[in-house]
Amino acid sequence: MNTIHSACSTPRRVWLDISLDTLRTNYRHIVQAVAPCSVMAVLKANAYGLGVRPIAGALAQEGAMGFGVAEPFEAFVLLDLGLPIHILGSVLPDEIPELVAAGVILPVSDLDTARAISREAVRQGRTAIVHFKVDTGMGRLGMLIGDAAGTILAACRLPGLHADGIYTHFPVAYQTGSAFTREQIRLFTGLLDTLAAANIIFSKRHVANSDAVNNVPEACQPPFNLVRTGINLHGSFDTEGMRVLDLSPVLTLKTRLTAARTLPAGSSIGYGQTYRLPCAMRIGTISAGYADGLPLALSNRGHVLIRDVPCPILGRLSMDYTTVSLEQVPDAAVGDEVVCLGGRGPQAVNVDDWARLKNTHPYEIICSLGSRVERRYR
Repeated sequence: MNTIHSACSTPRRVWLDISLDTLRTNYRHIVQAVAPCSVMAVLKANAYGLGVRPIAGALAQEGAMGFGVAEPFEAFVLLDLGLPIHILGSVLPDEIPELVAAGVILPVSDLDTARAISREAVRQGRTAIVHFKVDTGMGRLGMLIGDAAGTILAACRLPGLHADGIYTHFPVAYQTGSAFTREQIRLFTGLLDTLAAANIIFSKRHVANSDAVNNVPEACQPPFNLVRTGINLHGSFDTEGMRVLDLSPVLTLKTRLTAARTLPAGSSIGYGQTYRLPCAMRIGTISAGYADGLPLALSNRGHVLIRDVPCPILGRLSMDYTTVSLEQVPDAAVGDEVVCLGGRGPQAVNVDDWARLKNTHPYEIICSLGSRVERRYR
């Protein structure tokens, strides 16, 4: 097991066990499910907070064709792996020179950006690889579908550019049978046909994100030949929609039992006194709170596992500690390992459980795991 250590040699109180073997297995299952499409692993935000270098290294060993990121810093830390790095969002003018020099694949959302990349590529005597980003309904970034054909035709005439790909993004691909998503596909394939009539054909055509891989099979079929997946790599899914992929969670969030004691009936627990003991009870305090990524919504609702036994959370979570009932594990002792996320069997706690309690989605849960949580890679 490889562990990233701080200057202090004392073991951290809260840690993530991240299974790189499970990650690789998930990647293989995704590849098999979308074949013959290729798979781009999306590793934005430090691989959603799990640690981009170990994650990317394991995927590279598994044969990943390339990585998708959000901005330049994320691209540069992966360059030495020797695989294509795609910026999927946008680029700013002052970022272009270094990105062109590094050979990063750049998004083009408008003609001004295409011109700026072209000028810089010509200045450097290089060819910049670009993918055209088309807005078919996300409303966030990209050239509007009605303007896209003209913009792309003009951009393809610029020197120093290699137009390698074209893509769009789905806002509601988790909705099985969505008419909106079907219309996005119709608009996008119509654009591909228009460009093909002008003899512009892209080697990479991608629309599917993780949700679409599970819910929109036509997004993984010709004319599309590439999919982008991020959250599915971790064995998580959107809380809505189907889950056709055979995936397993890669992460387990653990801490330790800091205190175990018996409190008398009527004792209040935590800030706001939101829980009072109905009788004398065995109570434990674990060394993890909302600063470590535990949602405040777990207060008086969630549970953790101690010795594989569910222990209900009592009262409001604190920043650094959480109080739980030890009634079902009266022999629990200080120092015992506590599973906050993960575990085995029907009592296991998964990312989706927390997302539902918090009324959010799994992306936020994983990205919220705190900076003091040690990442351990197995």
